[in-house]
Amino acid sequence: MTGAPRYALYFTPKPGSDLARFGNAVLGYDNHTGAEVPRPEGMADLADVTDSPRRYGFHATLKAPMRLAPGLAEADLLAAAETLAADHPPVPVGLLRVATLGAFTALVPDAAPPELGLFAAECVAAFEPFRAFLTEAEVARRRPERLSPRGRALLAAWGYPHVFEEFRFHMTLSDALPEEARAPWRERLAAAYGAGAPLVLDALSVLRQDGAAPFRVLRRIPLGG
Repeated sequence: MTGAPRYALYFTPKPGSDLARFGNAVLGYDNHTGAEVPRPEGMADLADVTDSPRRYGFHATLKAPMRLAPGLAEADLLAAAETLAADHPPVPVGLLRVATLGAFTALVPDAAPPELGLFAAECVAAFEPFRAFLTEAEVARRRPERLSPRGRALLAAWGYPHVFEEFRFHMTLSDALPEEARAPWRERLAAAYGAGAPLVLDALSVLRQDGAAPFRVLRRIPLGG
């Protein structure tokens, strides 16, 4: 049922934190409140290069957006997320930096610890029973012809190509940019971000999307209970 809501398991920074304020201002949207957020001073043109990530809000993907499998409800997903989060300690990630990731600009760890990839893999596997099979249209939107053979296999098996050994923690800050725009935007966003502070992945967020509306956080669940 393609009109059903979609759900995602993301890391979203603590509301009101410096990281949340930065990411929300860059994207112009707060996925916790659903409110529009003014862009940073002198960077109103961010509106021209953040259309895609704005629909999701500032986040790092742990389990990609999915429709729920038949017979499962939102309450079931939330209960499973509460259980997983309670049993998992926070994950120190360390310092983040603004980088070019393919054609996109994103915040990425200076040195991602192994525990981060392991937690992401745990989320992918734990919530797989909740995922409805992809429709042909959903598969096509992932552009499988552009993926490696391994990426296509992961897409077929898990509904998303960037999982397990293909996972890379990132918090997207821009649309796909033409090559000549990538370095200028990386430099501008790096200057706006500044030094930043070491990140601890301290919560698991469950988000919902209705139709074409932006994703909203249903619940941000602290790790470790």
